[in-house]
Amino acid sequence: MATFLHRIGHWAFRRRLTVLLIWVAVLAAVFLGASAAAEAPDDSSSMPGIESQQAFDLIDERFPGADADGAEARIVFVAEDGGQVTSAANRAAIDTLVAQVADGPQVAEATGPFEAKAVSEDASTAYASVTYKVAPDELTDASKDEVTRAVEQARDAGLTVEVGGSALETEPAQGLGEVLGIAVAAVVLLITFGSLAAAGLPLLTAVLGVGISLCAITALGSALGFSSTVGELAMMLGLAVGIDYSLFVVSRYREERAGGQQPQEAAAVAVGTAGSAVVFAGLTVVIALLGLSVVGVPMLTKMGVGSAGAILVGVLISLTVVPALLGFWPEAVLSRRGRKGARRTGEGLGRAGEVARRTRTRGRLSRRSRAAEADAQATGTTATGAAGTTPWGVRWARFVVRRPVPVLILTVVGLGALAMPALDLRMGMPGAEAKSTSTTERRAYDALADGFGPGFNGPLTVVVDVKRAADPQAAVTAVADELAATKGIVSVSPPRFNKAEDAAILSAIPSTAPAGKQTQDLIHTLRGERPAVEAATGADYKITGTTALNIDVARKMQDALVPYLAVVVGIAFLLLMLVFRSILVPLKAALGYLLSVLASLGAIVLVFQQGHGASLFGVEETGPIMSTMPIFLVGIIFGLAMDYEVFLVSRIREAHIHGENPRQSVVSGFRHSAPVVGAAALIMMAVFGGFMTGGETMVKMVGFGLASAVFFDAFVVRMAFVPAVLALLGKAGWWLPRWADRLLPRVDVEGEALTRRVRGAEDASDATEDRASLSV
Repeated sequence: MATFLHRIGHWAFRRRLTVLLIWVAVLAAVFLGASAAAEAPDDSSSMPGIESQQAFDLIDERFPGADADGAEARIVFVAEDGGQVTSAANRAAIDTLVAQVADGPQVAEATGPFEAKAVSEDASTAYASVTYKVAPDELTDASKDEVTRAVEQARDAGLTVEVGGSALETEPAQGLGEVLGIAVAAVVLLITFGSLAAAGLPLLTAVLGVGISLCAITALGSALGFSSTVGELAMMLGLAVGIDYSLFVVSRYREERAGGQQPQEAAAVAVGTAGSAVVFAGLTVVIALLGLSVVGVPMLTKMGVGSAGAILVGVLISLTVVPALLGFWPEAVLSRRGRKGARRTGEGLGRAGEVARRTRTRGRLSRRSRAAEADAQATGTTATGAAGTTPWGVRWARFVVRRPVPVLILTVVGLGALAMPALDLRMGMPGAEAKSTSTTERRAYDALADGFGPGFNGPLTVVVDVKRAADPQAAVTAVADELAATKGIVSVSPPRFNKAEDAAILSAIPSTAPAGKQTQDLIHTLRGERPAVEAATGADYKITGTTALNIDVARKMQDALVPYLAVVVGIAFLLLMLVFRSILVPLKAALGYLLSVLASLGAIVLVFQQGHGASLFGVEETGPIMSTMPIFLVGIIFGLAMDYEVFLVSRIREAHIHGENPRQSVVSGFRHSAPVVGAAALIMMAVFGGFMTGGETMVKMVGFGLASAVFFDAFVVRMAFVPAVLALLGKAGWWLPRWADRLLPRVDVEGEALTRRVRGAEDASDATEDRASLSV
């Protein structure tokens, strides 16, 4: 693979204008496709295989025209100064509002509080229900404006009026997001490279990749059902890995130039070596994202497919556009000292002579001299003997390999302690209770909870199927009585039959809050009573509603988490065994990955569920963790963790197969890769952390979870756990049974074949030069 990518690097450098024109044409094509595409669909709540979805499907079948996913609004009225909503003035204002809303476009039904007996016992609070014929994303501005005007008029009459539901849902405040991530990335790159061009090149290529990916997702949105959420995740991941992949290639290019290579060969070698690691790392991310399809949730499948496409675009751009841009500005990405050295080289010896001299020196470097050089690096001495100029990666690696046991114990105990809160994980989907108190939805939620009880915001919708019942009316009545007699149910609404009278809908109000564990237990109890009720009445019923749906989704995610985790870890083990030709190195990588994932999940529970430090992140209300969050962490962090594992350990193995002992190879690997991996991790943390500045709790949770996972994996697992384990394992860490070595195909991520090819060319050049000298 390294040899093939080496040729690609040569071609891209030489045909740089052609490469850029091709990518510009691709960008133009997908942009035109996105411009002509239909509007992206709304996020689908379809969840095959769960009871709540079966209940929704039954409603659609037996109650045609009553769209279970239609928009709805609940307008809440609170009398001011301890008054009552039943007073003549307040009653008139409420009736006027309901009549005005009922005449609005797209309204299916508007029911006032006095008609539906939706008034609290102390008459301080009431609500009106409005249902629409269309889904929330299909509501027109005219429909929304009609409700807004009616609400303002009621407020002018002296009532406190708030609106909940999906019809007028407040758009979350937009955070700095990707802007903050790019800004921090620019600073990190500038500090790392000391060159504006070197810092700007990864940013430019990443933005190009994200632009192409987003336009492609938009263009295919209508055909494949890609919602805006798919684009948001693809943008976040594409930006993060796009910067990182380009960063690794540029860093290797600068390293090759510092070693005496000319620009074109340096770019080719960078693509052949660092590019090999980019390809492998990118494929692991793609596998993890496409693996989301096994969970059985259509929304997750689409998000995985869209994000995987963005990763592939980022890989291709780093392999082609980066060497092409290096061809236009071969010296600009070098540091000031590197540019001066390049100028001196060109002026003093000429290109051919300098290449011959440097290749001759490297080609004749014996294994013993390489080991001696590694010993000097391990002891902190440089070529000039000045220990004070030793890179921080070498100093840290030297510290770890001298004290592997304390470092290993500290990392495992620390990450294990952070993972402990994950044992208290409760999954669900945060609703209006997690919104800011500045939103009308949150104020409506609180007003209803105060006036009618905490369970009123999470009614259970019970769909009763009496198709096989001898007496449908009696069967539905028996079900309603059974529900009302269950402990934890406050009230049950009168049944609403369909035209065929073979199905009915009941609404049951629990006594506890929607996200409470008692409500979950109540739903399990009601479902457990179903067989006895069906045997007695012949009626079957399904329970749905927002609360039941959250419980079902959480259960589905929880059941899928362990198998998915096993598949991901298994794939990681096989891939790393294939790349590093080792049994224990992949095992170490898998264990480190589990530590980082569990620690980040524990940190999420600590902040967003238990509330420790929640105010620091603008989280006003704690609650259950988003049901899809653990799956996201397992899948996405798997890919990102393999990035760091491949880039770091491949350089360690490269030093080891060139003759260095295990501890020396750790130090050498850290000398070259630790600063780049550290910079890449900081960039990813900045990109993910930027999404925490938004107003939506779920977005903050995703940003916090991914940023914390990157921190734990890059700076704790890869920088401490990995070198400590490798130092303790010694040569055994690189052992592979002979039968496995014969069976496994060889994947040259470190560029070993490329190195042999270059050395062969160097030896031939030396021989030619020696013959020329003799002839003279």
